Amino acid sequence: MGKLDGRIAIVTGAGQGIGRAIAEKLAAEGATVVVTDLNGATAKEVAEGIGGDALAVPTDVTSRDSVGAMVAEVRERFGRIDVLVNNAGWDKAGRFVDSDPADWERAIGINLVGVLNTCKAVLPVMAEQGAGAVVNLGSDAGRVGSSGEAVYSAAKGGVIAFTKTIARELARAQVRANCVCPGPTDTALFADFAPDPKLREALVRAIPFRRLGQPADVANAVAFLASDEASFITGQTVSVSGGLTMS
Repeated sequence: MGKLDGRIAIVTGAGQGIGRAIAEKLAAEGATVVVTDLNGATAKEVAEGIGGDALAVPTDVTSRDSVGAMVAEVRERFGRIDVLVNNAGWDKAGRFVDSDPADWERAIGINLVGVLNTCKAVLPVMAEQGAGAVVNLGSDAGRVGSSGEAVYSAAKGGVIAFTKTIARELARAQVRANCVCPGPTDTALFADFAPDPKLREALVRAIPFRRLGQPADVANAVAFLASDEASFITGQTVSVSGGLTMS
């Protein structure tokens, strides 16, 4: 018996990295997973790898129309939505004073507005059901700041605050919302952000556990918060950072 048996779970940005690990973990715990990603080919690959009733739906979280179509397809196919994991994200490293405003719009659009779009479409469904769990992926950059990630940090800080607010607003409907904040995690996105081995080594030295996080570390926390084991937990922010940040 998995702790998510019978649940219908949507995971955004699930074509690779942390999102893929989350989709695979939720499926291993018994959930039927809807794998969404801007890249339809990678979404399909992940869904096929999971097997069963897993469904791949190409989705652009920055587009309300795209999100609305995805949610409509999930409701038509499965009749309900029990778990929403907002993982889709994007970042471009660089000092804020040298940044391009076009990149601000992309970072805010994917990391923050994307979460607003999916929650706007899914929360009424969960409220009507009288049950549901939302897990938003924030970032420790949104808790303590991160050099070279000013706008990303701002967007993720917004996700953290938004999560607490929807947790308050939806509590009476028995809909929970929590935020998981990964620290430095060994993914392709991290490799793009920190291509210099010396920067990687410096980060590892700064982490009390002396290693980078793995996607599975984050996925395990998400699966717990999505499950009934966390039935009395809402509005919380949990860092998965090997002790790099403590609060």
